[in-house]
Amino acid sequence: MPRKIAVFGAGYIGLVTGACFADLGHQVVVRDIVPEKVAALNAGEVPIYEPGLSEVIARNAERLRFTLDADEAAAGAEAVFVCVDTPPTASGDADLSRVWAVVEALKNAVHLKALVVKSTVPTGTGVKIRAYLDEAGLGHVGYASNPEFTAEGRAVEDFLRPDRIVIGAFDDASAALVAEIHEGIDGPVLRMDVPSAETVKLTANALLATKISFANEVANLCEATGADVERVMAAVGADHRLGAHFLKAGLGWGGSCFPKDSVALKQLAANSGYPFQLLNAVIEVNDLQRRRAVNRLKEELGGLSGKTVALLGLTFKARTDDMREAPSTVIAARLLAEGATVRCWDPMARLPRQEPWMLTTRHDTPLDAVTGAEAAMIVTEWPELREVPWEKARATMTGSVLLDGRNVLDPEAMAAAGFTYLSVGRATTRP
Repeated sequence: MPRKIAVFGAGYIGLVTGACFADLGHQVVVRDIVPEKVAALNAGEVPIYEPGLSEVIARNAERLRFTLDADEAAAGAEAVFVCVDTPPTASGDADLSRVWAVVEALKNAVHLKALVVKSTVPTGTGVKIRAYLDEAGLGHVGYASNPEFTAEGRAVEDFLRPDRIVIGAFDDASAALVAEIHEGIDGPVLRMDVPSAETVKLTANALLATKISFANEVANLCEATGADVERVMAAVGADHRLGAHFLKAGLGWGGSCFPKDSVALKQLAANSGYPFQLLNAVIEVNDLQRRRAVNRLKEELGGLSGKTVALLGLTFKARTDDMREAPSTVIAARLLAEGATVRCWDPMARLPRQEPWMLTTRHDTPLDAVTGAEAAMIVTEWPELREVPWEKARATMTGSVLLDGRNVLDPEAMAAAGFTYLSVGRATTRP
């Protein structure tokens, strides 16, 4: 049964949520507070890159609208989905000001049947919002926690074919409404209480981050002992109890979720009087991994001052334009601090304004970026890097060092191309 739905927030999660609900047949209004973003969306322009999203928005134009007005968005809506960001504060706690701004904006929407929070919030947030709604005379408005589990680069696919749909609600009617809105999506529905649903998202991302940090610790051990982390993890991942996902060594995790959610769970534990020591180590390992890569270059080159280094890939992962918490930002800052000149290439990155060096040293192709460089580092696993004519690239460089931070290339082939090839958790190969 088609419903009228309002989505507050037109970021990655809000746009994917609104577009996919419209694709299921619902009438959807997406509200955001940035005029330029809303104007672009109403003109048919999607301000972020996410595979398949533009096509979904375009084919549902009659069921999907965008507005700056909260009252217009909520008018006639049966359910409001909150998809605003909750960035960490200086203390590490989640900043819930945008969530509360949405709740406050809905205090006159007495027609609502349910307020549904998809934003990642600390456990206990729903209890507080429920109390606010009751005090505001909105006791009849249901409340549900419906965390998202979409990965950038495949968010539309993840939304429409998820591993699970988690619904935490205070009452059966709200849970049933949210489940009905998701009808047509191929995925099991897991119903639970609100605090448990809020904890699921934080725990899932923290566990995935733990697997990556563990793989990187094993990679560092492999470098010290002569083992090959790719072979080790392929065998470990073949164990059905463990699985191969997220056992990939590299430069560590970034993006909008893993860093924020790991810190949020750590802070939630600390505020509850429990020191989450394992998670502390997971975060520390990740912070050190990209600095370790810079130190390896420094050692191989005999110092970085006056050297030119090309960074190949800037986004935190391939198939996205997102630079949030990308390892490249830390690596570039460390290279500059050591006195190096940084050149870079990325096909999609939306460069942060506070990094003006990227604007002046960004190049159109990997070959352009490495020309004249003493060293190059693969930072993001863009598939285009497998197609680079590496012998030609080596000929344009003044040095021969290539650090593959994502293990995307073949060591023997790179040595044959003339490179001193450093990777993560594998032996160095030389020409």
